Amino acid sequence: MRYSRLFIPTMRETPSGINAISHILMFKAGYVRQLAAGLFIFLPLGWRVLNKINTILKEEMEKIGAQEISMPILHPAEIWQQTGRWYTIKEEMFRLKDRMGRDMCLGMTHEEIMTWIASKEIKSYRQLPQIWYQIQTKLRDEARPRGGVLRTREFIMKDSYSFDAEWDGLTDNYKLHAEAYNRIFNRCGLKYHQVESDPGVMGDLESHEFMAPTPAGEDEIVLCDKCGYTANIEVAKANPPTLLPTNLEYKNIFTPDQKTVKDVSKFIGIDESYFIKTLLVISEKYGPVLIMLRGDQELNEKKLARIIGDFYFATAEEVEQFLNVETGFIGPVDHKIKKLADLSIQKDVAYISGGNKKDYHTQGIIPGVHFDAQWVDMRKVKEKDSCPKCGSSLRIEKAIEIGNIFKLGTKYSEPLKAYFLDKDGKEKPIIMGSYGIGPARVAAAAIEQNNDKDGIIWPKSISPFDIEIIPLNMADKKTVNIAEELYEKINEIYNSFADRHMEVLIDDRDERPGVKFKDADLIGIPIQVIIGEKNLKEDKVEIKKRRTKESKTVTVNKAIIEIVNSYYETY
Repeated sequence: MRYSRLFIPTMRETPSGINAISHILMFKAGYVRQLAAGLFIFLPLGWRVLNKINTILKEEMEKIGAQEISMPILHPAEIWQQTGRWYTIKEEMFRLKDRMGRDMCLGMTHEEIMTWIASKEIKSYRQLPQIWYQIQTKLRDEARPRGGVLRTREFIMKDSYSFDAEWDGLTDNYKLHAEAYNRIFNRCGLKYHQVESDPGVMGDLESHEFMAPTPAGEDEIVLCDKCGYTANIEVAKANPPTLLPTNLEYKNIFTPDQKTVKDVSKFIGIDESYFIKTLLVISEKYGPVLIMLRGDQELNEKKLARIIGDFYFATAEEVEQFLNVETGFIGPVDHKIKKLADLSIQKDVAYISGGNKKDYHTQGIIPGVHFDAQWVDMRKVKEKDSCPKCGSSLRIEKAIEIGNIFKLGTKYSEPLKAYFLDKDGKEKPIIMGSYGIGPARVAAAAIEQNNDKDGIIWPKSISPFDIEIIPLNMADKKTVNIAEELYEKINEIYNSFADRHMEVLIDDRDERPGVKFKDADLIGIPIQVIIGEKNLKEDKVEIKKRRTKESKTVTVNKAIIEIVNSYYETY
């Protein structure tokens, strides 16, 4: 491809209002442009990268027997109503009516539609197992689109779905997808972790996410370097530092205007870890619920929601209504409503908490003696907590979610009546799994992990081109002739390979060398072949690796073999 014919609108200045490195470099290098909040146009270079990623996705899906199909983006409401997600998914779903007044939605995912077609076509165990996949547009009305292509309102996703007659089949397909995803992300040149995750609105059973570590990540993952334990912070388990037993006398203490754990801790001179934070939440399922956390811990709202369903924090008026106490002085003693206590609260320690009376706290509160509760894990894991498996210190990293796998079971097949007849002629629901990868997130994660001050450094498997030829003086006939000769020969090699390895870009623009060098480093193609008059005086050209900046000069007659060797040496 000739640079002069390719639309690559590079920029020198960093656009204002964006912070993620991938967002900045995709803009500056001419890979994307933004149409509106969360809506992006992929320009030629960006689309080439997505196609490279999609090719890898297709190859690996087909290795595990997945069959590609295509589902509509526009969905009738009744299918989503049958599973209940029409009602449980709130503002994120784009909803509309057609000209006949029928409720419709834009697909934010395709479990319902895939299950619907399975319900119509799969009737016997002899037709199972099946794996169907697509690479399709999805739409979600994100409240806060951010991070460039990391969180958008419209995006492309590879989503696959497994259909099995037995639970063992789901386990096998889940493992097949996990192994395929490992191959995909390795081929894309990413550093990543497979972590335990929250199924969320997708499924009720086991799920894992594939997370690419980067400071721009919007998620946090918990890692143990000793035993390999990994989990999204939303579901991670850990053991907080244990406390020494205390001998606090059980009594009320006067704490005028001291409402927070931090304030009371400072006021009476006792560490926050010896406090119990007592909060009132209102659950859609249970009504008012009193929750208790150790004073030095934070609530993990995702964990709590899995226990009591959707909830919100009680207002000051609701605290007065249900507990007859002012906010800031709630304690765990005496209240007759449902109580949940976090496992970090030890039963052999005397604590301090609200005294259920304005300006008073109570010390010497012993769990199990002065109050009873349901003991649950609802705290957020902290850096240096103890690993739940081996006891070693944990660390926390920010990361980008690039893929996920879910065991759906019969969550969708039962309400949509996707049944089959087993060997004994009995009707059973199809057992399902769902597996997704976001190609744009893969591209952004690759940039986040592979860049320097000059621009992008693409892993060669997903680079828009493999080699860039840079003739420095288009007015010099010898420079142009050598550049064209190398361009033609590399194209011949490219066309002769069955797996079509190498694609070449020639910068045939009449631009200054400095402009060409800056653009080449910015767009990040792995191998640069620099042809200048100085080296040509000795019948040589320069081959430079974008990642390491390592360069060497070789004679023109050996240039092709050296270029090919340099390409295969490149990560």
